[in-house]
Amino acid sequence: MPLQVRAIAISVAVIFFFTVSLIGWISGLAPFTCCKRALTGAVVAYVVAVLAVRAINAILVNAMLKNQMNQHEERADGSGT
Repeated sequence: MPLQVRAIAISVAVIFFFTVSLIGWISGLAPFTCCKRALTGAVVAYVVAVLAVRAINAILVNAMLKNQMNQHEERADGSGT
């Protein structure tokens, strides 16, 4: 079963947003600067997470298809149970 892309990407973006804002706040930056940087970081993290989860899903689906094809070939050959 493929992973849910949007849910994972949103979670990663929210965590990244708060992490970057906390780092900016601890560094003594102005709140508006913290917000801009955190928002930019969250958008970048969202895009990267979407691409990563899609790549993982492609790998998982490919592995499942190969497994099913191997099982089908074993049944056709009569070597499977």
